[in-house]
Amino acid sequence: MPILGQNQYGKAETRVVRVTRDGATHHIKDLNVSVSLSGDMDEVHHSGSNANVLPTDTTKNTVYAFAKEHGIDSVEQFGIRLARHFVTSQKPIHRARVRIEEYAWERIEHSGQGAHSFVRTGQETRLTQITYDGSSWEVVSGLTDLTVMNSTDSEFRGYVKDKYTTLPEASDRILATQVRGRWRFNWSRDDQETPDWDTSYRETRKHLLQAFAETYSRSLQQTLYQMGARVIDHRGEIDEVRFSLPNKHHFLVDLEPFGLKNDTADGAVYFAADRPYGLIEATVLRDGCEARIPVDLTNL
Repeated sequence: MPILGQNQYGKAETRVVRVTRDGATHHIKDLNVSVSLSGDMDEVHHSGSNANVLPTDTTKNTVYAFAKEHGIDSVEQFGIRLARHFVTSQKPIHRARVRIEEYAWERIEHSGQGAHSFVRTGQETRLTQITYDGSSWEVVSGLTDLTVMNSTDSEFRGYVKDKYTTLPEASDRILATQVRGRWRFNWSRDDQETPDWDTSYRETRKHLLQAFAETYSRSLQQTLYQMGARVIDHRGEIDEVRFSLPNKHHFLVDLEPFGLKNDTADGAVYFAADRPYGLIEATVLRDGCEARIPVDLTNL
């Protein structure tokens, strides 16, 4: 006999842009919001009864209305407001999950009047996922598409070799990756002190970049661990960090056929390969904590 398993529904990728005018100076919040709701939804699956179904169009409208009525301080706070509203205002809804991507804009400096011109920065996309079941919260934030490179202070030697190994050892190589990272906060109840979400994001980003820059890397795994460990050591509000780091390989081009020596000592030329690529993934935890962030970060 078939039975209904885990299920949810909602409105995905509602694009909302809020412009706040402070005199001639404007401020931009640019979000992509996805809402998933679950609860007492057996009948809509079994008989088609929509008696417990809040239309997905309503969830979209709620996103827009909340952006106007409450503003958007941080993606975490905006997501918390939305999740609390859906669970507390609709009895059949027992759990809400809100995922938000934030796209950054920076001001264009110019000699004209006002400060209302912007350029999309494109360094990375800020992310958060808020989950609420009426009593407890889970907040997982992060970033994606943050591309970083060290042009030296990286090597790869002493690895296992078999009859299929052709890769030469490297004592001085480029290390580059596109960071996809998530971190889970230990804030879970309304009676706890709420983190300063924007400060936490800025500081977490700063620490993972500093760890990347300051680590003499013998492997991308070592660099990943140092990035996560530095965040855990410096940000007490975070209990778990998970990274997915593709190794953006750069290979020295063979220029000997042209009578040219190509080494790292002077003006080396590299081929930047896009695929295949090594993919390094791991979680760094605060001692005594359990891992909760899914291994597949594309689904978060």
